[in-house]
Amino acid sequence: MVVGESGLGKSTLVNSLFLTDLYPERHIPSAQEKISQTVKIDASTVEIEERGVKLRLTVVDTPGFGDSLNSVDCFKPIIQYVDDQFERYLNDESGLNRRHIIDNRVHCCFYFINPSGHGMRPLDIAFMRALHHKVNIVPVIAKADTLTKQEVVNLKKKIMDQIDEYGISIYPLPECDSDEDEDYREQCRLLKEAVPFAVVGCNTIIEVKGKKVRGRMYPWGVVEVENPEHCDFIKLRTMLITHMQDLQEVTQEVHYENFRAERLAVGGSSGVRKASRQRRIDSDDREQQLQQKEAELRRMQEMLTKMQAEMDAQKVQQQNGGVRSHNV
Repeated sequence: MVVGESGLGKSTLVNSLFLTDLYPERHIPSAQEKISQTVKIDASTVEIEERGVKLRLTVVDTPGFGDSLNSVDCFKPIIQYVDDQFERYLNDESGLNRRHIIDNRVHCCFYFINPSGHGMRPLDIAFMRALHHKVNIVPVIAKADTLTKQEVVNLKKKIMDQIDEYGISIYPLPECDSDEDEDYREQCRLLKEAVPFAVVGCNTIIEVKGKKVRGRMYPWGVVEVENPEHCDFIKLRTMLITHMQDLQEVTQEVHYENFRAERLAVGGSSGVRKASRQRRIDSDDREQQLQQKEAELRRMQEMLTKMQAEMDAQKVQQQNGGVRSHNV
């Protein structure tokens, strides 16, 4: 999922990350349309291949976020979408065909922060606090080519200070195991230091010193998207690919379990009452069935006793008749 106000290059970055065009026919709203625009949920699915492995990727965009004059409730449709996917998964998990569940839960949310501000706005903070217990949030500084290197450093520090101040939980990159090789441990260290990732997105191919690269050309020079000295694009892409499994596991073991526990707590008391009532009904039914069987057994016992008495009476008669005949 990608979230952020319009004009921060969300779509461009997504297309740059996966070398595809997810939004070929997107309508760009005018300034007048943005005033009354509401947040929409736009999900696009594409199959990509990474190192010979095919991945089914669903990118959820949120056009209209933060664009209207009143943005107080603009993130509620996003929360509803995340909860709906959890609810759908919970229902599928409770069904019969559990082995073939399609997982549409949101495993990662790139939140784009405006580079022109002095840190995060109140809306940014409110959004993160509303969703940090539901999804893995990865903060991203958009359009980092508008900042100097020192400005990027200062903005990153300001954002991380605000995250700590307001108790926001962003996606925690896991610690490396002790048996990991030195190169991987160094990579993890660099990824952690890069948060929030300052990125530049572009699919334009330009030639620099006889070499074709993706980047933007300015009067003062060239910004190369995949140059670690220019931005954190490569680090963000590396984080997403190398930690994809961990993002899914955190979603399953933390965020989904929190949602599931809340659902069970809400429906728990009524569920207990319903189960108790059903047990009473079942108990009454069993008692009634036992009584019917006991009555039937008594009737059969009486019939057997009566039949036995009749048979005994017939034997006595036969014996008496035989004796009289002999005497005569």
